[in-house]
Amino acid sequence: MKIVSAEEVHAALQFPELIDALQEAFSKEFTMPPRAVFPLDENTENYDAFALLPSWNDSVICVKAFTYFPSPAAGYKSLYSKIMLFDRQHGEPLALVDGTTVTFWRTAGISGLVSRLLSRQDSESLLLLGTGNLSTYIIRAHASVRDLKRIVVWGRTKSKAEGVVQQMAAEFPEIEFAVVEDVQAACQTADIVVSATGSHEPVVRGDWIKPGTHTDFIGNHHATKRECDTALVVKAKLYADSRDNCFKEAGEILVPISEGVITRESVVGQLTEMCKGCVPLRESNSEITLFKSVGMPLSDLVGANCAYQASMDT
Repeated sequence: MKIVSAEEVHAALQFPELIDALQEAFSKEFTMPPRAVFPLDENTENYDAFALLPSWNDSVICVKAFTYFPSPAAGYKSLYSKIMLFDRQHGEPLALVDGTTVTFWRTAGISGLVSRLLSRQDSESLLLLGTGNLSTYIIRAHASVRDLKRIVVWGRTKSKAEGVVQQMAAEFPEIEFAVVEDVQAACQTADIVVSATGSHEPVVRGDWIKPGTHTDFIGNHHATKRECDTALVVKAKLYADSRDNCFKEAGEILVPISEGVITRESVVGQLTEMCKGCVPLRESNSEITLFKSVGMPLSDLVGANCAYQASMDT
């Protein structure tokens, strides 16, 4: 069995190749049972948890396991993750892959894939809200699918946004980068808006978004919290990575449903349908599109398998 380290994952994966692999996988048959999350201290206010996320297709069986300790002791991380791959035909263990790095790559890869499917082909500007570990991957993914001319970054801590901009400007000298502090003004001029924050309250509002904009919300996984307001959801064409998961975890969709302004049927399509071409995508340059993602185990399978296959070739 091959051990694929974080360093090997980074060396193996690149955009847009991973995006291509994700699009192919989601357009074919696969099985993805419900994720299992186990609280480790049910009778306390400690939210430590262990989770298992299985999936398989006609070539690989995958299970992602992770621990989440939101208040880690000094010297420890809040999240540890590993992905196991098995051969689908014989059940043989193939690899143990670093899950944290795969998660960064596949999450950004899905964001880039959805931009390929929903953003205007002539999109030139990206607004990224959030400066966490995922931020640089999101920029790389979007730059691989659209000919971006300008990327602006907002974060609660300006110095972190400046760090992201400095790193990415060196990597993409052909693109103009800037830090922004006025989110409203930045939203009003962006062709693509991606939010990957930990905010519990809306950071993007519907009256800030111009016609033709593609919006993507990644950061929230809570049923009562959200990164955008109801006004945006009402005026946008809605998509989700998984209807089932978003109807459990995505406040961006669940809050407007509870308010009675949209229904579950308002979600036009989910990722598998989008990749198979069986739901309408962008139909005009004036439509506002909104994609809500809470994560799907099949994307872990794709990212881990791509890293494993590349490591076997070296």
